[in-house]
Amino acid sequence: MGLEPELVRATAVMLLALPGIALYRVANGLSRGMAVMHHDIYSRGLTESLATTAALVVAVLFGLRQLAPEVAAIAGTCASGAVALGLARRLYVPASGTPVSRDLRGLVPTLIRASAPIAVYDLISIVIMQIDVIMLGLYVGNAPGLSLETLGIYAAAGEAATGLRKISQIFAPILAPVIARQIAAGEVSQAADSYGYLARWMLAVLLPVVAVLALSGGAVMTIFGESFRSGGSWAAILGIACALNAFALLGETILMVERPGLNLLNSGVALGAVVGIQLLLIPALGPLGAALGMIVPYAIQNVLRAVEISWFFTWSWPWGAMVKPWAAALAALPLALLVRLSTAGTTAEILSALVYLAGYAMAWRVIGLDPSDRAVVAHIRGKAGVRP
Repeated sequence: MGLEPELVRATAVMLLALPGIALYRVANGLSRGMAVMHHDIYSRGLTESLATTAALVVAVLFGLRQLAPEVAAIAGTCASGAVALGLARRLYVPASGTPVSRDLRGLVPTLIRASAPIAVYDLISIVIMQIDVIMLGLYVGNAPGLSLETLGIYAAAGEAATGLRKISQIFAPILAPVIARQIAAGEVSQAADSYGYLARWMLAVLLPVVAVLALSGGAVMTIFGESFRSGGSWAAILGIACALNAFALLGETILMVERPGLNLLNSGVALGAVVGIQLLLIPALGPLGAALGMIVPYAIQNVLRAVEISWFFTWSWPWGAMVKPWAAALAALPLALLVRLSTAGTTAEILSALVYLAGYAMAWRVIGLDPSDRAVVAHIRGKAGVRP
């Protein structure tokens, strides 16, 4: 294909990491299905990090200079997969060690039918996440303010905002097994309460992060270098898009339990919409248009999932559970905006962000936590050895 030989060789070696990645994902999914969330800490958080570091040192000592990172990644992912499998196995194999005989006829076709739409819409979701950078690359030199340099700055802004998506990785695995069991048991109202509880905590984390990006996006972007400051507004807009995406994943989890095909439909509609809107906005606005266009697919997914869940599950959305995070986030905004607009520069941006976070914490103190939230905080403090 005309690619550089070094790139081809590195990519080919990296493919050897896929078995370890697949083993980790399947085994860790089994643990989460049994509502055991801490296995991920041992398999990926500790094992992968330590094994990758150790393998990198060994590879360099043995003279593998250029391929050392790839070899280290392979070792880390394989070690992570092995630990995840060992931990998951303990949840399913009886204590006696005697395997339980099961009739496995028809199991594989059933699993394929259930997982195929999930695999396809996961692939579409990855495409949607990257579509703005891909399409910007097609318009370099042919859109306002779009050069290779600004494309690099935009990509860095996307990386800065992508952390908001990872917040869903904290909450979605907790929600999935709980929702699955409650919906399977016909406990729709209890499932709605569980959703509202997690949605409140998720909003409590997402909203201040989005506000900080909006107030001090330029200062955040200087992490990559002073020349990246111009990407601050793009990072703020992409932060909104990533927050919508993270919140939409809660709805995806609910539909995945019984109707994964709807998630596939929603992702297909979102992909068509984002491609169309990017074709309109990028030639007119350049990188700003690409950032604005990324809000569209995730807004569509949120609306579609809200309608479908209400329709198919006779679901009553717990709007009241989400009032406090919004109230705290909005109450802290006026003073921070005043500080931000009074002066310019990195100091003003950082100061406005600090004022906002202080105001946000104060607003929560005034509004007060729900009794269930206080119980969780007390439990966390107790685990940490801190007296409430």
